[in-house]
Amino acid sequence: MFYEVIPTKVFRASSGILTYTSGQSLQPGTLVEIPLGKATVRGVIYKKVPQPDFKCKEISQVLHKRPLPSHLLKSLVWLSEYYLTPLPVVANLILPAPPSRKYIQEASPRSSVRLHSPPLNTAQKAALEAVKSAATATKLLHGITGSGKTNIYLKMAQETLNDQKSTILLVPEIALTSQLVQVFQSSFGDRVICLHSRQTDATRRDLWYKIHDAATPLIIIGPRSALFSPLHDLGLIIIDEAHESAYFQETAPKYSALRLASFIASTLKITCLQGTATPLVSDYYLAEKNHAYIPLTERAKTSAIQPDIFLIDLKKRENFIRNHYFSDGLLKAIKVNLEHHYQTLIFHNRRGSAPLTICSNCGWQALCPTCFLPLNLHSDSYTLICHACGYQTKVPTNCPDCHHPDIVHKGFGTKLLESELNKLFKEARIVRFDADNKKSDTLDALYEQVKNGDFDIIIGTQTVAKGLDLPLLATVGVVQADSGLSLPDFASEERTFHLLTQVIGRVGRGHLDTAQVFMQTFQPEHPVVQAAIHNDYTAFSKYLLSRRRAGHLPPFAYLARLDLTYKTEVAALTQIRRLQNLLKKFPKLLVSNPAPAFHERSTKGYSWQLILRATSRKTLEDAIQHLPPNPHLHFTIDPPSLL
Repeated sequence: MFYEVIPTKVFRASSGILTYTSGQSLQPGTLVEIPLGKATVRGVIYKKVPQPDFKCKEISQVLHKRPLPSHLLKSLVWLSEYYLTPLPVVANLILPAPPSRKYIQEASPRSSVRLHSPPLNTAQKAALEAVKSAATATKLLHGITGSGKTNIYLKMAQETLNDQKSTILLVPEIALTSQLVQVFQSSFGDRVICLHSRQTDATRRDLWYKIHDAATPLIIIGPRSALFSPLHDLGLIIIDEAHESAYFQETAPKYSALRLASFIASTLKITCLQGTATPLVSDYYLAEKNHAYIPLTERAKTSAIQPDIFLIDLKKRENFIRNHYFSDGLLKAIKVNLEHHYQTLIFHNRRGSAPLTICSNCGWQALCPTCFLPLNLHSDSYTLICHACGYQTKVPTNCPDCHHPDIVHKGFGTKLLESELNKLFKEARIVRFDADNKKSDTLDALYEQVKNGDFDIIIGTQTVAKGLDLPLLATVGVVQADSGLSLPDFASEERTFHLLTQVIGRVGRGHLDTAQVFMQTFQPEHPVVQAAIHNDYTAFSKYLLSRRRAGHLPPFAYLARLDLTYKTEVAALTQIRRLQNLLKKFPKLLVSNPAPAFHERSTKGYSWQLILRATSRKTLEDAIQHLPPNPHLHFTIDPPSLL
């Protein structure tokens, strides 16, 4: 018998399938080992074929008798075609880590399940019925902060289990959604399996086989890779915080978990529910168009209140008499909170102490020798750190170029804010959460202490803006609300709106009778800032969709980003212009002028890029597929960002 097999190693650019022979009868999706050149690699049986007119090697061994679920095999092929990625590269997404010992197949024991999910209120019941009645497989649940989307998730998962089907619940990061995980575990017990990046290869491998051989339905919770869980009875996919950029994999193979989830749902004729308080405007536009948009506008708790929002103009220095970074009103609110044992959350989406270190005499700037990006000062260790690659060095005592001692630090980050608050409120218990935290000091590790009020002031980046429900939180302070608006990216306004809306939603959740937000900004009249403080998604989406339509941007066009990297800037510019001229020959394709990439320099050289736009995705695919092979060229289709 002869079989087409998808190997897990690229052997030639023109194909991703090889033909082998075996004396065994094998099903599509069976995991095998095959000889490939001088090596032995893993592979997946694609299909049985007639005997070819050429000699075939024999399959070395069968790794697991039970084949993969058919939807995963179809997903593998779809991902390869949709994102123009070789099949062997994609195949590695769906397979477990290579076994270090022979796996013995065992049937999973039947597990107990405790169904006490909370009852739904009238608005939640109506939303659930709307989800069920929507004709398309993918539905968008737009639930404002505190509306009880989790209750709907629980109810749908319970009904799916009752039908003897499994559920996949995608979360952006387990660390940011520990509350959600706890709720599901308390409701469904050991039916819940969590997958995350902190698990060892051995643990993930064992869980993969446990899921693959399960005798009862399960609930899988994890990041985008959880979509590849080998469930044979999948009945529901839920994507929480569906607006998050973490659902797009930036490294090869590049793909969107949202698009893949929609494909799987359509293939199996099941529901894929995207839940978020701040939908991506492209998904909102398409959901409205397909009658699959379900709003949930009522807060679940009747005690929930609208916070008092104070818009502070950073240009008016009379608002900052006591401190350069915190307005007088915010400082007063912090003092009152300390007296009442309430908590304050300070949000600023930049870690470190200062993002720029320069010589005031000659203009020398401290740059990373690897990335050529500005080094960030971390004053607690008095170290300069690159936030892109992690390079570290001590702060020079004088300028390396002119030897002048006047080294200055510009800008500010969360560490500087922590230092300032420690000076202002010496009695306060202050904690900071950002990417610099050690494993023992992360929000995930200290969540119970934060929730119980062991800390008075919480400082952080976007880590603290999402998913937190703190009973003692009374005040949110946003130090610079418009800091992300200046980035040269079509998605910068959307990201800013999401962050501001999410962080505002941390207060007024029904625990306290007071809720305040101090929004400090240089652009108080900006439409994004105004939409966020008024919680007006309709105004925001109308504004942004108008700009997207005028700029031929998603959802009104498809995008691709092409990056060329060469050792010298001259070579990069020469080759990018040649590529531009070649692409201009394709009709119905809009090609941008060459521009340096956002991270232009690295140890690999200089990176320049082109942005392609077309009203048809096939136009982009055809253009990319007809480009001559070039190891210096990398492309991303449907990029969530151009940075």
